Amino acid sequence: MAAAKKKKVPTQKAIVNRRASYDYSLGDELTTGISLTGRETRAARDGRVQLKGSFVTIRDNELWLNNASFSLVLNSKGENETSVDTTPRKLLAHRRQIDALANQKQAGMSIVPLRLLTRGRHIKLVIAIGKGKKNYDKRQTIKLRDQQREAKVRL
Repeated sequence: MAAAKKKKVPTQKAIVNRRASYDYSLGDELTTGISLTGRETRAARDGRVQLKGSFVTIRDNELWLNNASFSLVLNSKGENETSVDTTPRKLLAHRRQIDALANQKQAGMSIVPLRLLTRGRHIKLVIAIGKGKKNYDKRQTIKLRDQQREAKVRL
């Protein structure tokens, strides 16, 4: 009897919201689960998700991911057509974590999605508390990034 071979799961890079660190001063991160259907899961594993412009709200003591774009494949008679779905999706977190986020949101902070992790069996979303940056803060960020890039080139 030969040992059964395990399927190798291809390592998938995380789907990153690059705009988040530019628009917000980020604080503590929290990894949450996300409730998805089969088509949405397939889109996430294939990397057909866009987090740019998405945000997290708290409704009825539950976390909801809003405005995240999932490109779903619609199998209609052999043709692979896609449609973009931006409906709100429920995030899974403990009650204490949700209460802590709600307290910080009351203080004027925002909850921003950073990365969608697709490794392993479960799909997770990393969110962070952030405070919106003003235009002069964004210019300062660009200036620091350019200085670091120049210093790296010199070495």
